[in-house]
Amino acid sequence: THVPPRPTLPGACWDERLTTGPPGICVDEGDTVSASQSSDETLYCEAEAPTVVEKEKPGQESSETDLEIEDTEKLFTTGQKELYLEACRLVGVVPVSYFIRNMEEPYVNLNHHGLGPYGTKAIAIALVNISNNNLGLEGARILSEFLQNNTSSLFSLRLSGNNFKEESAELFCQALSVNYRIRTLDLSHNQLSDKAGEYLGQMLALNSGLQSLDLSWNHFCIHGAVALCNGLRVNVALKKLDLSMNSFGNEGASALGEVLRLNSSLAYLDVSCNDISNEGITKLSKGLEVNESLKVLKLFLNPISMDGALLLILSIKRNPKSKMEDIDISNVLVSEQFVKTLDSVCAIHPQLDVLYKAVQGLSIKKTLFTWTNPMKLIQSYAEQQKISVLDFFRSLNPSGEMRMPVGEFRKAMIQQNKVPINRYQVRELMKRLDEKTGMVDFSFLKMAKS
Repeated sequence: THVPPRPTLPGACWDERLTTGPPGICVDEGDTVSASQSSDETLYCEAEAPTVVEKEKPGQESSETDLEIEDTEKLFTTGQKELYLEACRLVGVVPVSYFIRNMEEPYVNLNHHGLGPYGTKAIAIALVNISNNNLGLEGARILSEFLQNNTSSLFSLRLSGNNFKEESAELFCQALSVNYRIRTLDLSHNQLSDKAGEYLGQMLALNSGLQSLDLSWNHFCIHGAVALCNGLRVNVALKKLDLSMNSFGNEGASALGEVLRLNSSLAYLDVSCNDISNEGITKLSKGLEVNESLKVLKLFLNPISMDGALLLILSIKRNPKSKMEDIDISNVLVSEQFVKTLDSVCAIHPQLDVLYKAVQGLSIKKTLFTWTNPMKLIQSYAEQQKISVLDFFRSLNPSGEMRMPVGEFRKAMIQQNKVPINRYQVRELMKRLDEKTGMVDFSFLKMAKS
């Protein structure tokens, strides 16, 4: 199956007949290795395909044994080659030499290699960006042993949905307590609970390399939340943390408030759907009053009322050094008085945008004004001034470049006095320009200009 640029194997398919072959493992280039495995564990690999690496995506798949990996960038590094060999050794299969020879290519066709369940697992471990492969404790042990060698050139581990539990978390944390090369770790959609929170907290207190950690859709409760936050308080490297779809509760929110008070590196925090009420928001807001690094805070699907929402924005108002750009409380219904208070906060922090559900009693006239097409206003101004729309946007950036950080763009749009535009219109404008990478890109207007 062809896979998108971020490679995933949602369960590779193979022909069941390939696991019941003769008690010998046939591999590339005529090599044969004896095996004492039972018939249901025997891996049978067919003759090697031609050595020319296919560059074009075939029109049709020809067999359920097909496994194809494609990306616009190189998927493998020297470290991954070493990891593949180690994985093959530990799961008891012979490495596929065709795969090794071509693993640096942007496209590798492994049709008809009869990888079988163990061969597929070895490749999945080597890819390390493979989610939903049920790697479990065995896969965690292989990865941990490899990472602790500290010779790996891997920088990203995306291991979502692999049935990792407490023991797996302990292994990963042991490795990452000595290996600081990993920058991104995705352990979402696993079965990590409070004991894993203890291991992760201990690791975060030591690790100075990890920048992005995704722990969403796990089973962290109050004890695990507090333990995790103990490590976060002294961590100096982590920039992005996704804790959504857990059960931190108000005590966990209180611990996060203390993290925000002391931590100076975290820029993105997602605690959506964590059973945090106004009580927890009160504690979280105390940290926001002094925090100077956080830019994005997601609190969607928490039982927060308008009073809690008000606490959030007032904490930003009290903090002249706040860098907050986006707060997501999009399940909260607010009043026009809240909107007026938010206006006063945005006057101090023009980079700020707060996403809420709706405004009670907002008149039709105001609604129409709020959603007036901002691009039409900009086009009208550009025509009057005999300039292009691109020229207008470039004038917002002191460097004259066609890409800007989201917060800087929002601030520039609010503060400019050429086009009458409010923050709701700016939000609508950014839906078209935001690359979802924290940058606004208006370079596409260059083609329209020409």
